[in-house]
Amino acid sequence: MGIDHRDDSSVYKLSEDIAIVQSLDFFTPIVDDPYTFGQITAANALSDIYAMGAIPVTALNIVAFPVETMDNEILKEILRGGLNKINESGAVLAGGHSVKDDELKYGLSVTGTIHPDKLITNKGARSGDALILTKALGTGIVATALKQKKAKKDQVEAMTQSMIRLNKYAADIAVKYDIHAMTDVTGYGLVGHLFEMLDASLMDANIFTDQLPLLPGSLEWVKQGIYPGGLKSNHSYYKPRMTIGSEVDSSMELIAVDPQTSGGLLISLAAENAQNLLSDLHAAGVEEARIIGEISNSSQEPRISLQ
Repeated sequence: MGIDHRDDSSVYKLSEDIAIVQSLDFFTPIVDDPYTFGQITAANALSDIYAMGAIPVTALNIVAFPVETMDNEILKEILRGGLNKINESGAVLAGGHSVKDDELKYGLSVTGTIHPDKLITNKGARSGDALILTKALGTGIVATALKQKKAKKDQVEAMTQSMIRLNKYAADIAVKYDIHAMTDVTGYGLVGHLFEMLDASLMDANIFTDQLPLLPGSLEWVKQGIYPGGLKSNHSYYKPRMTIGSEVDSSMELIAVDPQTSGGLLISLAAENAQNLLSDLHAAGVEEARIIGEISNSSQEPRISLQ
């Protein structure tokens, strides 16, 4: 599996019993605390492996660091935060590479394994499927409010805890079910990553905006026009393919395209199994998980309806 359907990871079959799943992600700091930044970045990179139903095995650090202008203790804390999440995932830190750069960047290249027959992709959503989202939306919005020094302490804490939480716990439950398609929600927002699933599956979908889980402050700040530039870009790009219900608040339309960092898993499965999966997710501590929509019908030109 390569880039044909914009899936989360590449997959290479080694034998009839094992395939390797590989992904890479890195970015600039989204929070001030270096240890927390390391945790967030590692959780975000590991998420692509979980989105395929795979188990992470090894990780390599990717570092760009301004050695002449920034204290090396900051780098140590970033790497310590990343290692914390790698250890939590059960993977092994197997090395990495660093370069001198004017701008700090950190991330991971992650390799996982899976039985080829158990691979979950973003292709395969079926008409009538329920859509489950496992984390609340709004990290881009709250992070922007934080940069503008307006976000409240409890809002920042909720955002941070969401971003550092591994999707391992949701994936461990999901793989026990017959999942038709799965992806994780990151930079293109809920709508963008759902479109990747729909384009691969040739399906339309409905999103129930009143069921979307939201981070504290996300609705408050977006109503005040505080949101990242990526949200505006996402909205402009995807709006022509969206149908907006007359009762949908414009703020919810924007939240649906908010770029996420270390967002949740988006899962498509038979509607009759959705409530059981949701109950199991809640019991496993994935408390923000919600049924947020449905796959409506087949389509050669997929669209999303916000209701």
